[in-house]
Amino acid sequence: MAFDGIVVAGLVHELREQLINGRISRIAQPETDELLLTVKTPEGQKRLLISANASLPLIYITDTNKPSPMTAPNFCMLLRKHIANGRIVDISQPALERIIRITVEHLDELGDLRRKILIVEIMGKHSNIIFCGEDGKIIDSIKHVSAQMSSVREVLPGREYFIPDTMHKADPLTVSGRDFIRLVTGKPLPLAKAVYTSFTGISPVVAEEICFLAGMDSSIPAKEYSEDILFHLFRQFEICFSAVKEDNFDPAIYFDGREPKEFSALPLTHFSGYTKQSFSSVSEVLSAFYSARSQLGRIRQKSADIRHIVQTALERSRKKYDLQTRQLKDTENREKYRIYGELINAYGYNVPEGADKLEALNYYTNETVSIPLDPAKTPQENAQRYFARYNKQKRTFEALSELSRETMDDITYLESVQTSLDIALSEDDLSQIKEELAGAGYIRQRLVRKKKTSGSKPLHYISSDGFHIYVGKNNLQNEELTFHFASGNDWWFHAKKAPGSHVIVKTNGAQLPDSTFEEAGRLAAYYSSQRGSDKVEIDYVEKKHVKKPNGGKPGFVVYYTNYSLVIDSDISRIRAADPVR
Repeated sequence: MAFDGIVVAGLVHELREQLINGRISRIAQPETDELLLTVKTPEGQKRLLISANASLPLIYITDTNKPSPMTAPNFCMLLRKHIANGRIVDISQPALERIIRITVEHLDELGDLRRKILIVEIMGKHSNIIFCGEDGKIIDSIKHVSAQMSSVREVLPGREYFIPDTMHKADPLTVSGRDFIRLVTGKPLPLAKAVYTSFTGISPVVAEEICFLAGMDSSIPAKEYSEDILFHLFRQFEICFSAVKEDNFDPAIYFDGREPKEFSALPLTHFSGYTKQSFSSVSEVLSAFYSARSQLGRIRQKSADIRHIVQTALERSRKKYDLQTRQLKDTENREKYRIYGELINAYGYNVPEGADKLEALNYYTNETVSIPLDPAKTPQENAQRYFARYNKQKRTFEALSELSRETMDDITYLESVQTSLDIALSEDDLSQIKEELAGAGYIRQRLVRKKKTSGSKPLHYISSDGFHIYVGKNNLQNEELTFHFASGNDWWFHAKKAPGSHVIVKTNGAQLPDSTFEEAGRLAAYYSSQRGSDKVEIDYVEKKHVKKPNGGKPGFVVYYTNYSLVIDSDISRIRAADPVR
């Protein structure tokens, strides 16, 4: 995630517009490393959430209130003492650092006007919220950092506050063309990495974007480019940061399907395969992005037990199938034993007593074969011995062929459940998968909560030509879509020989244009185990030609006449709609 200096710049611009001259009416500390400031402004009440969490540092304006502990922590009490009812007079960002300085004007115990500075450092595991006086000395911080914890800087009451310059990066807002080229060519690194390691506040994503806009390969070291080409790169660099200087931001989240992959305060044109959703403010971006990521994280965590059950069953089935395959290979010579028995019966009258082999013409191939014999047995007994071996292997072959087909069906089914777990977006989706597994005997019925799963609905898209497309998120939904929701003349799509979703295009009797076929094919490719591939083969056929085999598992279908297309799995340009009702 690109919570870099550019995002912070966009956030500072937004905070200045909304909070300057606002009064801090309430200070709360909901978590040990988190503050929630309520600010009264002429436009109304605003809440500013500040988190110094090591894994998820954040600062943004939010509408959500959070419960506070009964007894306020010491840092919270200190802030209430100094800046409660104080007026925010300035919000700034030094250079392009991931640091926000909030200057608050207040009255001290004697009624004199004073200023204090609340410094928010968004620096990963080193994030902190530091409270300083006008003289630049630290009054306190939400995290104390001693000399034993850091050899670079102590963050303790009474210490002088300063920004540690450990990376010796240049300011991208003031750098000249000559210095830019000197810095990026001075490092034996790929071009994009040389850019983001040389300048403050630039994330790898933004560095890739600058290289992309310049039409340059970001993986090639800067030294391999001529000075003219590097000046061209600098021009793109300048254009990018002129937007920052002019506060011309474009807050957006980039989605891979329905999963948020990245956010930015500037356009990311090299993310052409992702769907862009624009927002009016950086705060909205941060709130929506981390909320969606948090939800996905919770779903993945909650699905861990189901994944373990499915993976264990899948490994067991694969081992069983490998064993059955080896046993089937042992029956490949069964016909030879039948022929040996027939040839002994046909030519055995010429076999001398005590012979250990029979040379005979195989009338099926017109070749002479040598048949081993048991000298202690008569020709008829030798023939019966071969027939018995043939019949045993024949019975084994027939039984194993059926068993191996059933085992392969189990493997295919479990792989489809794994794909369903990857697609799952909510707890309702997981509940429906549990219900499905319980019906298939993989989970005990008592482990499935007795609750309605109607909250889980198929995904719904609208093609560029206005046709409604529906995507099943699991096998129960696949079955419902194909055999109950779709009409006979609707079109059915599925990734060929790969676990994935059934995709239904409602035609309402109209003929589908080529673009809708392609978009439905992309959805079938994306919601399958082939997601991310550039070429996925898709089978498609009118729904009336799709049948369910007797005794087939949920979502299993057969069809004998179909069309095929090869397509990529990029669904970034397909419009998502509300789920089917």
